[in-house]
Amino acid sequence: MYRTFVESHFTSAHKIHGYPGHCGRLHGHTWKVRVEVETQKLNSIGLSMDFKELKRLIQIPLEKLDHGYLNEIPPFDKKNPTAEHLASFIYQEIKKLLPSEIQLKKVTVWESENYGCSYSE
Repeated sequence: MYRTFVESHFTSAHKIHGYPGHCGRLHGHTWKVRVEVETQKLNSIGLSMDFKELKRLIQIPLEKLDHGYLNEIPPFDKKNPTAEHLASFIYQEIKKLLPSEIQLKKVTVWESENYGCSYSE
């Protein structure tokens, strides 16, 4: 079993409706995203998945979010753009894009150096 991961970033603004503190006000983050995939075997040149291809796939959902106001971008126009919801959204978007021999294991989203959330199925 081989587990491969790639990290990327995006920048956005958001607010958490119903939150009683600072996060309830408009603020921004440079989010860090880590996507982990798993394969049973290597391809003919010894790769589980090309890092550049995984990075390209990650950018598809991240481009929808980058430099945006998350509260206005679906599905976050209907639910709070928390780290938890972002991790789940990115997971579901990437899962649709992966070849069948690659299994998506986990998406981790950090809103800062010290705070983040992982989602897996």
